[in-house]
Amino acid sequence: MNLKPRLSSEGKVNVIKMGWRLMIPNGPAGRYRLSQLDDYLGLVRSAYPWHPPLTISLRARVSSKNDPGTWGFGLWNDPFGFSFGPGEGFFRLPALPNTIWFFYASPKNYLSLRDDKPGRGFLAQVFRSPRFDFKLILAGLVFPFSRKVSRSLLSRVIAEDTTDLSFNVTEWHTYRFYWGPAGSTFLVDENIVLETPISPVPPLGMVIWIDNQYAAFVPNGKLSWGLEENMESEWLEIEQIEVKMD
Repeated sequence: MNLKPRLSSEGKVNVIKMGWRLMIPNGPAGRYRLSQLDDYLGLVRSAYPWHPPLTISLRARVSSKNDPGTWGFGLWNDPFGFSFGPGEGFFRLPALPNTIWFFYASPKNYLSLRDDKPGRGFLAQVFRSPRFDFKLILAGLVFPFSRKVSRSLLSRVIAEDTTDLSFNVTEWHTYRFYWGPAGSTFLVDENIVLETPISPVPPLGMVIWIDNQYAAFVPNGKLSWGLEENMESEWLEIEQIEVKMD
């Protein structure tokens, strides 16, 4: 692993025993606060380092059960066409999401395209998207007239599986996921919490982060995005990261 920090001007990454503490301070809404570690800074997506089969495990705890914004850890293809990270002067085309991660989303978020899956809270979540599908053109044409229909079309292109996780995230837990070519398995404290035939398309990069951002695309088609207020400083601690190539 070659994890490097990507921070807003207020974020911090501190080394702790066997790992790191990622911290963002308190502050008002409308100002982005990010603390992140990743291993793909400056790489094109085709050069991201991780392919299945592999298993990633780590121990983690967070400062609060109800953080504003998002936090999590896992693998993704960083699908956005821009970066919030400072000092990155490049643009690339956006992509459809391919992810396998443990992900927390505050109540202002809704990050699912399926009406029968949770879109907020603490989740084990996987997305698989093709490079392209003709339904994307239709979704784009429909979007100005009916975001609800556009969302439904996207849900037919992007495969997703997600489950809620309900336990005290402020205490240390061991998180593990197996990414195989034909499926994914998530475990918490060695107990399986999600098994699914969905496997994201490689290659992916590792990401660990905490921020104050929210994004929502709710079942009725409403879109929203913003930056939440932090009443207190928030942190995520990670230790004992292990990657096993199966």
